[in-house]
Amino acid sequence: MINTCKTGAPRTALARPVHAGIPGRTRLEVFGLYRSTRLGRRLETGLAGASGIHSVSANTRTGRLLVIHHPDTLPEDIVGLIEALLPGRKQASPPPRPRQTTTPLDQAILRAINGFSSLLKGGIPSMSGPSPAFGATSGFQATGVESHESQDILPWHLLGLDELFSSLGIEGGSGLAREEADTRLRRYGENSLEASKGRSGLSIFFGQFNSPPVFLLAGSAVIAIMTGGLVDAAVIMGVVMINSVIGFVTERQAEKTIASLSDTGVSSVRVMRDGQECEIDVANIVPGDTLLLSPGTYIAADARIIRSHRLTIDESALTGESLPVSKDHDFIASDETALGDRSNMAYMGTNVSGGNGRAVVVATARATELGQIQTMVGEAEAPETPMQKQLDKMGTTLALLSGAVCAGVFGVGVMRGYAWLEMLKGSVSLAVAAVPEGLPAVATTTLAMGIADMRKRNVAVRHLDAVETLGSVQVFCMDKTGTLTMNRMAVVAVYSGQEAFAVAERRFMSDGSIVNPYERDELERLMQIVSLCSDTEFHGEPGDRKQQGSPTEMALVEMALNAGIDVEALRSKHPRKSSRDRAEGRPYMSTLHPWTRGKHLLAVKGSPEEVLEMCNFQIRNGKKVRLTKQMRQKILTENERMAGNALRVLGAAYREQDSNRMPAKTGNLVWLGLAGMADPMRPGMDKFVARLHRAGIETVMITGDQSATAQAIGQQLGLSGDKPLQVLESSKLDEMDPELLAGLVKNVHVFARVSPANKLQIVQALQDAGKVVAMTGDGINDGPALKAADIGVAMGGEGTNVARSVSDVVLEDDNLHTMTVAVRQGRTIYNNIRKMIHFMVSTNLTEIEVMLAGIALGLGQPMNPMQLLWINLVTDIFPGLALSMEPAEPDIMERVPRDPDEAIIEGRDLKRMTFESGIIGVGTMGAYLWGMKRYGGGAAASTMAFNSLTLNELVHSFSSRSSHRNVFTGRSSMPPNPHLTKAILGMGALQAVVSIVPAFRRLLGTTPLGVADLGVLAASVLLPLVVNEATKPPAPQVHETDDGQETEEDTPGIDNVLEETA
Repeated sequence: MINTCKTGAPRTALARPVHAGIPGRTRLEVFGLYRSTRLGRRLETGLAGASGIHSVSANTRTGRLLVIHHPDTLPEDIVGLIEALLPGRKQASPPPRPRQTTTPLDQAILRAINGFSSLLKGGIPSMSGPSPAFGATSGFQATGVESHESQDILPWHLLGLDELFSSLGIEGGSGLAREEADTRLRRYGENSLEASKGRSGLSIFFGQFNSPPVFLLAGSAVIAIMTGGLVDAAVIMGVVMINSVIGFVTERQAEKTIASLSDTGVSSVRVMRDGQECEIDVANIVPGDTLLLSPGTYIAADARIIRSHRLTIDESALTGESLPVSKDHDFIASDETALGDRSNMAYMGTNVSGGNGRAVVVATARATELGQIQTMVGEAEAPETPMQKQLDKMGTTLALLSGAVCAGVFGVGVMRGYAWLEMLKGSVSLAVAAVPEGLPAVATTTLAMGIADMRKRNVAVRHLDAVETLGSVQVFCMDKTGTLTMNRMAVVAVYSGQEAFAVAERRFMSDGSIVNPYERDELERLMQIVSLCSDTEFHGEPGDRKQQGSPTEMALVEMALNAGIDVEALRSKHPRKSSRDRAEGRPYMSTLHPWTRGKHLLAVKGSPEEVLEMCNFQIRNGKKVRLTKQMRQKILTENERMAGNALRVLGAAYREQDSNRMPAKTGNLVWLGLAGMADPMRPGMDKFVARLHRAGIETVMITGDQSATAQAIGQQLGLSGDKPLQVLESSKLDEMDPELLAGLVKNVHVFARVSPANKLQIVQALQDAGKVVAMTGDGINDGPALKAADIGVAMGGEGTNVARSVSDVVLEDDNLHTMTVAVRQGRTIYNNIRKMIHFMVSTNLTEIEVMLAGIALGLGQPMNPMQLLWINLVTDIFPGLALSMEPAEPDIMERVPRDPDEAIIEGRDLKRMTFESGIIGVGTMGAYLWGMKRYGGGAAASTMAFNSLTLNELVHSFSSRSSHRNVFTGRSSMPPNPHLTKAILGMGALQAVVSIVPAFRRLLGTTPLGVADLGVLAASVLLPLVVNEATKPPAPQVHETDDGQETEEDTPGIDNVLEETA
């Protein structure tokens, strides 16, 4: 039985005024209101009818309530009203509450939450079937699932043990009786979170039809069917199906790749039941259970710690804090204690890294912090991509244009006396001409090829348009732990023998030179001491031995192993005889070992100041010398410098003695040095950040670390470029006005002490400021922000399932450097799609102009619908596809990101396309008029127009490679595009074939061509090309980087970028 006489903090009110300076207006903080929409509604409804209360507004994002009331009403009276509405504190055997029913709104919210992956790194097994509802959004379940009672959300970290046990209805920490546990399991439901089922094949396939260009094609097909053009309709819908199949295959493959990264997780935990230790399934944990904590234990529910001994927990997946957090059951929290600082709490999804203890479960399933994050993920909305927005606009424009042209031509024709059926068919022909039927297929294929290229580099892209969105990113938000860093502790600096050493890649470096630690007696002895004075243990088979212990001790031993010391052999030769652990007032550890020549070795490590105080000597240049005052000051100065760089610093010392007993008082030691540890950066992160800056992309680091640690890392990465680094502590973000936050975030480079809700706020604030935001992360706490970002990028190797399940891009090998390659690819794809749209829209405008001119001038229809379809679906597609495979322009990664509101076709582009199409139209009409003059109209004249326009469009595809580079003068020449050359020659040859083979001539309604006809066709193609090239606008100004250098130099290729950062 746990002694329950000792209590922590006194009972705390569940509501308290935080601002009551204005008469009749009181703002209160209400425990449990944070992220609890249900409680907010209850308070607003319950207080609205109270005497003296005029209006009530609940803010679930801040956990605060604004009450407008009569000036005579006191804040204390309002607190009483609020507490009367809050869930009462439970007694030992609380009466059952009435079950709550499901509302349509509740079901809709649940459907939004369902479909997300397990929020544990490996997922919680036994998660099949719908999960019960818990927590702030509790009280509703999916249809057909038995309703369970909601759990109270109380400030558990503020309660004393007596009050804790009373609230949970238990008698101490000896565990529940099995019958009571079964009752609570039926009452509250299983401790499980809904696992993701992923996107089904059908949803992926039908999603390919949801785009404006496809809608336009479908409309054209319907009109063709109505006018008897079944063949035309079949061809158009065939293009739609090809487009859908390409998109389906590509996205389905990405889903399979991402799903293959998931693994299984913990299935059982140790608890106390009936006063005895037993192992139960994770899903069977209930509030009031007592968890047994030891190294490696997975925390399967939120729990209040009631017993602890040197207990440390790795909370990096939940809070982003790199270092394990020390836990203390005697810790007294305050109202302002942040989640990551609650030393008397353990949270679901974290792991015990050292020590042992016990904890009483206070929340399960969706009532846990992890479950509340899942709810936030469900509520977060993924924004439309920039190109989605632009294609929507362009689709609307084309639809309006098509409708206007059809109506106009139909009206003109009828007024000129043409038969209405003939004019209706002519209008359909124009509708076909107005819609670039090949655009969806070419755009989809372009994005699919981008995804395929990324897959070769271990980057899985879930959605086609995510590739393009990468190219428009303006702000890169990066989670620190596990993304920028390795999420493990390592020794990165040593100060020994009055000399500083950097430790990286298993080497010691001093002033840029590699140092052999075996040539420095003080370094070798330091590594021996930290290996002996350690509680780490080795497990596993020979050749695959692994350490287990605290992260700091494992980092010290890892340093010795990397230097070539056989730690297990060292310990076998000098076994531990006795030890003295760290304790209050004794911030160091000491161990005693048999040594050489009949002596014993006293090994000591711990707080540098305390260990140094016990030293009289030090090893320097292999000799034992007396410590002077100046030497001590240098060591202390170095200790402060290392700590200022956000390192965890320990000192090491030793003493040889004759006695085989641990001395009562430690002293007269020989100082060996300092070891500084940190969560090391992934290789080349500073270069990665510099590349983003050169590309005009701002960088922001978001971390749960303290401000000092975050600032040191931000400076190391160069996050602010040549500007002063701005760090913002995020504890007050919840209280900040959204408009003020949107203005503030634009100038901040590092956000420290953030919660999962803060990360979501930061991403949304940047988006409110008009930025296209990419968010990288790997932890559970990154899920909501990853989903809300324009591009969510998750780590595939070390990342959690929730991060992968909501992200748009997954880095399978955790290589963040590939993101610069992805950005480069995205920018290139967007540029190429613009070139392809320029080509297709300008040539389609020519078709409209030619058809409109022929009908309006009474010259008949220059081309029939089948010829128009042939041009749009065959001749145009392959050059357009080849344009989408253009190599990256030399300065693509030296340009500032494009404005997301910038139209994919701007006004000046449309003017230029209209001019170019007009010139091509003049050439085509010239050929048509030649045919009419020579052959009297009919199929022969139509053949001249058809061939002239086809060849003009092939030549124009080469001209469309650049808006300002001239194909004749070669100024600022482009890299070659062999795909385009092959497409032009191939389509030219195909055009010759269809002009010769009788079967094709019958299908297209064409006639043979004579030599004179060929000469006219050549003139009708070359003259427009010369005019269009001669009138191209000049090249834009070359952008200069911050160092004043022009950026027309070649950007390193993809392989060079990856090679440099390897």
